[in-house]
Amino acid sequence: MKAGMSLEDAGGRVTSGMHESGAHPAREGTASDSEGGGSTHEHGLDWREIVRIGFVAIAAGIFWFLGVHPSLPLVLAGVSCAVVGGYPIFREAIENILERRMTMELSMAIAILAALAIREVFTALVITLFVLVAEVLEGLTVSRGRHAIRHLIDLLPSTATVNERGGWRELGVQQVLVGDIVLIKPGSRIPVDGSVVGGHSFVDQATITGESMPVEKNPGKQVYAGTINQSGALEVRVERLGRDTTFGKIIQAVEQAEQSRAPIQRIADRLAGYLVYFAFAAAILTLLVTHNMRSTISVIIVAGACGIAAGTPLAILGAIGRAAQQGAIIKGGLYLEKLAEVDTILLDKTGTLTFGTPRLLDVHPAPEISAALLLKTAAMAESRSEHPVAKAILKQAIEMGIAYEDSSQFEYTPGRGVSAICRGEEVIVGSENFLLERGVSLSRGNGHGADAEVFVARQGKFLGTLVVADLLRPEAKEAIRSLKSMGLRTVLLTGDAQAVAEDVGKKLGVHEVASELLPEEKLQYVKRLAAASHTVAMVGDGVNDAPALAQATVGVAMGSGTDVAQESADVVLIGSDLSKLVETLRIARRCRRTIMQNFVGTPVVDTIGVGMAAFGLLNPLLAAFIHVSSELVFILNSARLVPSATLAGALSGRPLVPARPDLSQSQTA
Repeated sequence: MKAGMSLEDAGGRVTSGMHESGAHPAREGTASDSEGGGSTHEHGLDWREIVRIGFVAIAAGIFWFLGVHPSLPLVLAGVSCAVVGGYPIFREAIENILERRMTMELSMAIAILAALAIREVFTALVITLFVLVAEVLEGLTVSRGRHAIRHLIDLLPSTATVNERGGWRELGVQQVLVGDIVLIKPGSRIPVDGSVVGGHSFVDQATITGESMPVEKNPGKQVYAGTINQSGALEVRVERLGRDTTFGKIIQAVEQAEQSRAPIQRIADRLAGYLVYFAFAAAILTLLVTHNMRSTISVIIVAGACGIAAGTPLAILGAIGRAAQQGAIIKGGLYLEKLAEVDTILLDKTGTLTFGTPRLLDVHPAPEISAALLLKTAAMAESRSEHPVAKAILKQAIEMGIAYEDSSQFEYTPGRGVSAICRGEEVIVGSENFLLERGVSLSRGNGHGADAEVFVARQGKFLGTLVVADLLRPEAKEAIRSLKSMGLRTVLLTGDAQAVAEDVGKKLGVHEVASELLPEEKLQYVKRLAAASHTVAMVGDGVNDAPALAQATVGVAMGSGTDVAQESADVVLIGSDLSKLVETLRIARRCRRTIMQNFVGTPVVDTIGVGMAAFGLLNPLLAAFIHVSSELVFILNSARLVPSATLAGALSGRPLVPARPDLSQSQTA
């Protein structure tokens, strides 16, 4: 439990440093982020702990050689050794008495004093030795989580190379401003979130998105603070700094996880207290029935509650850290706990299940009309439009090398289409009804169902159709299948037309489709499910999803979504990869399963141990061994959730994979 308190302190200091890094964007000042975190020294074995354990071990060895009936002076010497060696135990026991708290340290102190009272000096010394060793081992186990937090800040460089007046200048990170261009050299860590404006490289971003392979970066691609540039140099326009970066949000999530107490953690604390009361009650009953002080001492010693008290927060912290490693920011233990209870997943369509950007999928020219002419004519008419469909047409024309001219006149009819004058001729691009209303005789659509067909005519002559659609994310179908295999009900919520929504729902295999919903109607849908006692997770990315995200039991925002959606959500998927949602849900369930194993296992072991001790089947030494070993087993069970050694290497500032001087095309294939 001491280790858990230290962990909170470390997390607070690290996050404080991160807050400072984003709080002072002015050019003045030279303080760096790393200095803020550098004050926290690496936790290790305190030499005083080693000396104390050695002192008690030597004293116990001497009394073992002396036998069971030492003289009074030796007994007094042994009492002094136990008191001096067990000083941390007695100090905490006194503090607990003053605070009127019943803890295992108090019960251990009583057991040691009881053993000394009946001249069981060797027993008292061994119990003291076991408790001291146990505290050190528990502290080292929990420190894995603390190390990860303390070293998070080390992932961010303290300086950046900034383009100023045509030249490159080395500045402290706190002096960098949003909009600056920074140079990222090969092999260095990226200090900011931003978009690439020059250069080509491969970036290892496993610490942020969980991707195992380096990701290619060229102009227009996003990069994240804390990731490693592996090969070529990159020029990056700064978009977010310090605590506003994705990396900063991960640190804030860890801080919130430590400072907030999930309901299950409060239950763990109460259960640990009940186990202490149980041990004392059983000890009193044993003394009244058997009048055997050794059995009574064994009863007090054998019961342990730290497996629950320390194991629960460690499991929660480890799960949140592991989720961050996989590419999902969970904003607190409460939401981690709720994720494990979710039974219904609501999914927005545009930007969540799809990329949110329409693309030209196919070109269907009319008889005697070439595909190039059809696309060129549509591009000329749409050249002045900002509509997503227009952008898809223009992008395809550019990619195919089709040159087009801007229209001389342009008129847009919302929801229907555009009319333009191109080379003195009228061009109409839009829906089937839009062209029919203007007297264009055209053939029937090409039967693409939910995909949007754009009809094109020039001087009243029908030229053909263009098929435009928003593509599904490649991982969406597999993610839905995985969610269903976990027993979750999946529902597609969208404002799109029914035909489009049902087509997407059929392709993905969701359980239910709700279409043509306004933001208020999405909100009402979530409320109805909550009223029916469902635990709901809402996944979305846009402003229109924010009310539903806030209302849901757990709101999940895509990393590519709007700031409003991310602020309203309780979980953010950094890379906008739905497979990360599946993995996060699995981590949440594993965390709950681990905590429940501790909840069940600790009382079972304590009950069996107390029963054996009460009937004289355990002496105090064996009781102390069972106490220590069982607690360590349950704490190590929770420690399995702490991020792996691979992540630990990253968190200590070492690259996850060796930096390569060059990546050829054959290597990346």
